[in-house]
Amino acid sequence: MGVFLRRRRGQLVGIAVACFLAVFVLGLAGRLGPTARAAPEDEKAADKAEQPAGGDAARPAEKNIVMHILSSAGWVFGPLLGIVSIIMVALVVLLAMDLRMAVCIPPYFVEEFTDTVNKRRFKEAFEMARNDNSFVGKVLTAGMGRLQYGLEDAREAALNTVESVKASKDHLVTYLATIGTLGPMLGLVGTVFGMIRTFMVMGSGKTPNPGELAVGISQALVITLLGIGISIPAIFCHAFFRNRLIQLSMDSANIADDLLTQMYHNSRKPAAATDARPAATATATTPVDARAGAAAVKPAQ
Repeated sequence: MGVFLRRRRGQLVGIAVACFLAVFVLGLAGRLGPTARAAPEDEKAADKAEQPAGGDAARPAEKNIVMHILSSAGWVFGPLLGIVSIIMVALVVLLAMDLRMAVCIPPYFVEEFTDTVNKRRFKEAFEMARNDNSFVGKVLTAGMGRLQYGLEDAREAALNTVESVKASKDHLVTYLATIGTLGPMLGLVGTVFGMIRTFMVMGSGKTPNPGELAVGISQALVITLLGIGISIPAIFCHAFFRNRLIQLSMDSANIADDLLTQMYHNSRKPAAATDARPAATATATTPVDARAGAAAVKPAQ
C-alpha cells in the first residue's frame, strides 16, 4: 500500500507541475505580448486623438478579454486561483486514470486467477493476487489470508478491505468537493476587495475618474467569475467520481466474493474424493491456508 500511495503521489505532483508550467508559459506570453505592442498602440492612440470625433476614429480600441481577465485578477488572486485550478485539473486527471474498470478489475487478472484456481495451484494464485496492485487484487489478498478460518471469515476480511481501499481513494474525491466550495469563497473575497477599492476612490474627496472606478469593479467581477468557473467543474467531477467509486467498489466486492468462493470449494472437492481417512478428519484438514501455500491440498496436485 505504501508503494502504491507513493506512486500516486508522484503522479499527482507531476501532473500539477506540468499544469503549472503550462499556465506560467501562457501567462508570460500574455504579459510580454502587450508590452511589445505598447509603442505602436500609443502612436495610434495619439493619431486618433488628433482626428475629429465621430466615425471609426472615435471608437476606442478593443481589448482582448483574456488579457483583461488576467490583468484584473491581479498578482494576489490571480496566482491563488491559478494554483487552485491546477490542483483541480491534476486531481481530475489522476482520478480519471485511477478509477477505470480496466485498472480496478483487470480482465486478464480475473481470467488468469480463475484458471490458476481451477488447476488447484493455490499458492501461485495467492502470490498472483498479492503482487497485483488493482482494487480486486488487494481485496482478494486480504480474503485469501483468512480463508483457512472459513469462507465467512474470508468474506468479512474482504469486505473490510473494500471499505479501506474505497476510503483511501475517496480522499482525492473529497478534495474536489473542497475545491468546489473554496472557489466561490475566493470569488467572494475578491468581490469584497474590488468593491473596497472602488469605494476608496469614490471617498477620496475628488471627482472620481470613471477609469479608476472601473478598475475596482472589473477586479471584483473577474475574481467572482474565476471562482465560479473553478467551482462548477469541481462540483460536477466530485459527483461523477464519487458515484463511479461506489460502483467500482461494489463490482470489486462481488467479483472477489465469487473468486474466493470458487477457490474455497475447489480446495475441498478433490480432497473429499481422494482422501481415504474418515470424513471428520478430512474436513478438519482440508480448508485452504493461502499464506502457507495451501498445504492441505498439495498432495492432490
